[in-house]
Amino acid sequence: RRGFAVLGKTETMEVIRNKVAESGIITLDPAKIFEVSVPLSFDLKEYLLHGFVLKEQDFRQQLKSYDWSVYSGKLVALHCSNDAIIASWAWMLVTTYVVGAGGTCRFGSSEEVKEADQLEAVTNWDIAPFDGKRVIVKGCGDQTISPAIYTAMTTKLVGVVKTLMYGEPCSTVPVFKKK
Repeated sequence: RRGFAVLGKTETMEVIRNKVAESGIITLDPAKIFEVSVPLSFDLKEYLLHGFVLKEQDFRQQLKSYDWSVYSGKLVALHCSNDAIIASWAWMLVTTYVVGAGGTCRFGSSEEVKEADQLEAVTNWDIAPFDGKRVIVKGCGDQTISPAIYTAMTTKLVGVVKTLMYGEPCSTVPVFKKK
């Protein structure tokens, strides 16, 4: 309690304590921990005749005249947004141009590639600081987190944490408690 004066009177007021901060609970935000850049998209559909037919000579000419420098230092998601059947060599050819420009390629939509990068980050995540701790995995945020990320995080954390919860410090759902 602290005293303070108001117009000559002495009043006492209880100090507000942050019990969450004092509890030792660690809050993890997957969106911040496993933040990866959104890959640039390269859609092969744009290089197909009528959106479905790959004509090798035309395709090669289009790739040669393309400005690949936009992919320098970037992660590129290679995909085809329709149901065309694409020969494997076509993906390989596009990859050589992206890599030649200093980029990195992954096959799949932008969301699939982003999720794969996040899963790789979870795999390489050092969980030693959470050994024996009470941990909350944040559930609300500006970004949608794939259930695959929550599953991978839980798989790693269950082996070391004392308790694992989901949500926010003011409202959690218990997930795991070490016996």
